Amino acid sequence: MDKKTPFYDKILEAGGRMVSFAGYQMPVQFEGLIAEHTRVRSSVGVFDVSHMGRVEVKGSQALDFLNYLVTNDVSSLDMYQALYTAMCYPSGGIVDDLLIYRLPDHYFVVVNAANNEKDQAWMREQAKGFEVEIVDRTDAIAQLAVQGPKTPEVLAKLTSANLSDVGFYRGLETELAGVKMFVSRTGYTGEDGFELYFPAQHANLIWDKLFEAGAEEGIAPIGLGARDTLRLEMKYALYGNDIDKQTNPIEAGLSWVVKFEKEDFIARDVLLKVKEEKPSRRLVCLEVQGSGIPRPHDVIVSDGTEVGQVTSGTFSPSLRKGIALGYVKSEHTKSGTELLIRTRRGEVAAVVVKPPFYKEASRK
Repeated sequence: MDKKTPFYDKILEAGGRMVSFAGYQMPVQFEGLIAEHTRVRSSVGVFDVSHMGRVEVKGSQALDFLNYLVTNDVSSLDMYQALYTAMCYPSGGIVDDLLIYRLPDHYFVVVNAANNEKDQAWMREQAKGFEVEIVDRTDAIAQLAVQGPKTPEVLAKLTSANLSDVGFYRGLETELAGVKMFVSRTGYTGEDGFELYFPAQHANLIWDKLFEAGAEEGIAPIGLGARDTLRLEMKYALYGNDIDKQTNPIEAGLSWVVKFEKEDFIARDVLLKVKEEKPSRRLVCLEVQGSGIPRPHDVIVSDGTEVGQVTSGTFSPSLRKGIALGYVKSEHTKSGTELLIRTRRGEVAAVVVKPPFYKEASRK
């Protein structure tokens, strides 16, 4: 039986069309995918992301443990700063991509909903031998993402904190609508925005206050459909599509989150070898020329030969054309390379482009 987030009733009231996703009942859309997508790009929208996994890591060796567990350098974090990173198997395959926040008495880790159980089991297994405590906070803490260029002016009506001073991938503990919470300037859309973390019992109050405060700006709830098109326009990887245990961060274009200067972390030597020998394939952005919408598993072709496969594909509401991410053999990854994608409706021409697809976002 699917679980419900603390916002389930509010989402039904708002007309959310529910689907089963990662063990939760979640809204795929409200007013319609293109309208919701455009709203986030131009003004402000609210995403219920309480289905994501939330974990506290604390103890005298919390930093050492996390630095061993993930590829990025957790020791680089300032207080209230966020870090995007990959967590890998010894093979170099990706367990998950995640965010780690440094808070005063613990680290706060946010993982993908579909991987929450698997990730926590993996973390506990790797924690053996470290003085560390791992606490599941998924049900206790609610999470909303308020995204779009008008987000700061909406939230300014609900808090005395000066959110305009908060840098990208940084946060603060504050009160919003009278509720103590952690607020971070993060998101999965490419637009300016904040994610709000607060005790789940305040879910209805915060939802109502947000929609009252944002009425003038045209605030509206946004479903999973638009969440996917927004992230895809930015080339943000989706676990299960673009990255998984069969892919490594180097070929996925995530070399920037792998810090080889760290002495020891899971898969370090394997990933260093991949980097030095150069991967045989890479994840690229493909823009369709003409009509046609690529979908996952569509074959990518050059001169009649299969050279790769689409991992994510959609119609881009911002660009008004088909776009895709896919792994292709390294010799076909240069910008401007012309390829064909075999869709269900026949072959369509596509060209490799530099990320992101959408270049006008308020946060890159």
